[in-house]
Amino acid sequence: MDSNRIKGKIKQVEGKLLDMKGDLTNDPKYDIKGKILQAEGTVQEKVGEAKDSVRTALKKNA
Repeated sequence: MDSNRIKGKIKQVEGKLLDMKGDLTNDPKYDIKGKILQAEGTVQEKVGEAKDSVRTALKKNA
């Protein structure tokens, strides 16, 4: 499993927590930061999945 998948999932969780903090405190700053961090985490996780797919394909063709 590519480390980007793990790091991406962690960013998503951190972002969700910030988003929840924003909801609890009615602070839009945390809402925005949380949503951005979640999006970054999703992209990073997808990059990791793509790397894993390429590795798998290369192993099958080797």
